[in-house]
Amino acid sequence: MQFEDLEAWKKARKLVSHVYGLCRQPSLTRDYGIKDQIRRASVSVMSNLAEGFERTHKAEKIHLYKIARASAGEVRSLLYVIEDQEAAEAGQLEELRKLVDAVGKLVTGLIRSTEKYVIGK
Repeated sequence: MQFEDLEAWKKARKLVSHVYGLCRQPSLTRDYGIKDQIRRASVSVMSNLAEGFERTHKAEKIHLYKIARASAGEVRSLLYVIEDQEAAEAGQLEELRKLVDAVGKLVTGLIRSTEKYVIGK
C-alpha cells in the first residue's frame, strides 16, 4: 500500500483541486492573503497525510496526521471568511465544507486506527 491508496489522501487531493479552482474566481484573485492561506492549508492536509504515511515511527505518523486534521479545520474556517466577504457562491462553499469535513473524518479514523495499532488497544 502507498499513500496514494489512502481514501483520506485521495479526498484531500480533490480538496486541493477545488480550492485552487475557487481561488481562480475573479473575486479572490486579488485577495492574496486569503488565497495564499487557504491554498497552503489545503496542500498541508494532503502533504501531511503523505508524509505521515511514509514515516516508520508510529508517533511521527500520528503527529503528522494530527497536523493534517488541524489544517482541514483551518480550510473549513477560511471558507467561512470567504463566505462572509461574499467572495464566492454560498452553495459552492457549502460543497467544499462538506468535502473538507469528510477529509477530516477520514483523517480522524486514520489517527484512531494508528493509535490503536501503536498502543495495542
